[in-house]
Amino acid sequence: MFKSKDAVSTETAKKTKSTDQGSLMMALLPSVILYVAAVVLIALTRDDAAGTIPYWETFVPVVAFISLLSGFGQAYVRDQSYLFYTLKQVLHWGIVIGLLWLLHTNGVRAALDDQKYLLVLLYLLGLATLLAGLHMDWKFIFFGAFLAFCTYILAAPENVAILAPIGETFGIANAQDKPMAMMIGTAVAAFLASTLVLIGMRGAILSKRVSTARA
Repeated sequence: MFKSKDAVSTETAKKTKSTDQGSLMMALLPSVILYVAAVVLIALTRDDAAGTIPYWETFVPVVAFISLLSGFGQAYVRDQSYLFYTLKQVLHWGIVIGLLWLLHTNGVRAALDDQKYLLVLLYLLGLATLLAGLHMDWKFIFFGAFLAFCTYILAAPENVAILAPIGETFGIANAQDKPMAMMIGTAVAAFLASTLVLIGMRGAILSKRVSTARA
């Protein structure tokens, strides 16, 4: 039996819907939120490190939530169970948040001054984000590297010396005198790199969905 035009149109519409991923701008929104929030917090930290500690502590579960949501596409491409993926994310970030809780309850936080505790918090967040990127969502590798780089710059005034060779490489004069501008530039570069990964992942998802729809 031949299919009617209406049946063909309905089937085509269903296949089109099954491969639809939404707009790229909406897919980029979580990354935009992460990078903008991180740059704002870093700028505030340079002026008042102690005052930003509560904001950074609040930022940790925000990063965890976005990490959980943004990695489902990669889990789909890998044929990984969504339940297993969710458990991995919950365990990963649960350990990070639990460690911060232990720092407070076991007296470690009280033994550290605000500057040292903030550096521990930022390095821990950067490392956790890097590991989440390696194991669950490659986009987060760049965000984690960005956080680690900025934390190193914030750790001590003499660390800005690392900006000089970077500035020479990219033709930026007196880069060591422009730490905030260099950190913003690093954020832009990391965001663009993560965007390329996202575009590649969307292509892989679309290819897999098309193959599934044809099967």
